[in-house]
Amino acid sequence: MTYFDALETRSADERASDQAAALVEQIKRAASAPGFAAHFSGSDTNKVISADDLPMLPVLRKSDLIRAQAERPPFGGFTVKPARHFHHVFQSPGPIYEPGSTDHDWWRMGRFLHAAGVAAGDIVQNCFGYHLTPAGMIFENGARAVGAAVLPAGTGQTELQVTAARDVGCTAYAGTPDYLKVILDKADEMGVSLNFSKAAVGGGALFPSLRQEYGDRGISCLQCYATADLGNIAYESAAMEGMIIDEHVIVEIVTPGTGTPVEPGEVGEVVVTSLNPDYPLIRFATGDLSAVMPGVSPCGRTNTRIKGWMGRADQTTKIKGMFVRPEQVAALVDKHEEIVKARVIAARQGEMDTMTVRIESPRGDDPAYAKSVAELLKLKGAIEVVAPGSLPKDGVVIEDQRVYE
Repeated sequence: MTYFDALETRSADERASDQAAALVEQIKRAASAPGFAAHFSGSDTNKVISADDLPMLPVLRKSDLIRAQAERPPFGGFTVKPARHFHHVFQSPGPIYEPGSTDHDWWRMGRFLHAAGVAAGDIVQNCFGYHLTPAGMIFENGARAVGAAVLPAGTGQTELQVTAARDVGCTAYAGTPDYLKVILDKADEMGVSLNFSKAAVGGGALFPSLRQEYGDRGISCLQCYATADLGNIAYESAAMEGMIIDEHVIVEIVTPGTGTPVEPGEVGEVVVTSLNPDYPLIRFATGDLSAVMPGVSPCGRTNTRIKGWMGRADQTTKIKGMFVRPEQVAALVDKHEEIVKARVIAARQGEMDTMTVRIESPRGDDPAYAKSVAELLKLKGAIEVVAPGSLPKDGVVIEDQRVYE
């Protein structure tokens, strides 16, 4: 087996040492940008000398970026160079603006494509969008890093996609998991035989049945976990046991609405620190849920693995006409040092919303809990105090049990 580079098989100690040194420099870079200088206000960045120290710094959320970009367009002061010095400027829904570059493997997608078997000699039909948003360029940049040619197909016009795939001789597909099936079904309808043998997908759920259908057609399909802001975060290898974290990011799993790491193996929000020197996102909250897996991949890559996408961390829910947010639940836990965890449950009784707050605490019932719930959640509800360890470790802090018919 060949690897993209030697970084993939480092020992845990070697990786931690290398990343600690890179992290110190990255935080210095970030602090030189006005957006981060304001964001870090009140934090002693000099104390952060390893990944274990990252919880000393505040979490950066997409909403923070949108707000900052409105005040200081286009990047909110979170880059270390002006927009004119990047090769691309993208716009994603929000709107939110992201920088891009044609430098070698700038988004680190080459590592994933290599793991998916894409190499020199392949022609990749890139069906990610090229209009405003960065996905198309992210995958094209990765294909260039592994020496593959690219058909920049974008989305839509399926008959033309089939014709181009046949005429050009495309051997690999890049795009959302389900659109490949649309192309293959259209090819069957047209009586056209295509040469796809591998697929690198992202941006949506890859269901086991769909992967199996591709496998039955002789197409090996692997998926990655990437975002427009961060590029590649984690990726599958041929072992298909979880997703291996990329070598140039540091991933934390935290309790939703906080920056507090969960216990190993627990579900929480994915928070990523990018080591990209041009765009030093520090503790960027993705809004996605996942969990760390024990051990290392059978493929020989030694970095930590996560379970992949397990839902959204932003569980904001309207109850009795009021929004309840994960940050409010976190504030409840923080207010009482004996509280281990809390979970808000929204339900219906007749035609009325109800709210129950389950609190893990060794103290038992305490009138102060109801007072804090009313103060912090701005709603009154039933309080149920349960023993520590009773609540599920699934990353859910606001559970909506209401059924709408």
